[in-house]
Amino acid sequence: MRSEPTWRIPVGILGLLTVLITYGVIIARYVPDLIGAWPALAQMPVYIVLGVVWLFPLKRFLIWMETGRWSV
Repeated sequence: MRSEPTWRIPVGILGLLTVLITYGVIIARYVPDLIGAWPALAQMPVYIVLGVVWLFPLKRFLIWMETGRWSV
């Protein structure tokens, strides 16, 4: 456990918010144009996958915020 605060945590949170907002805007802007005419049951898996995809790089990002390294 570290005893002093680090600059990586606030920068990481701001970066994470920026990336997630950008990702959300891109998905909201372009995906409905591509799959909007599909039936709802066909759209559902696409939105589920897109809703989970952003989690994959999150582990390494959180490790960097805590340790300063990109991997364990």
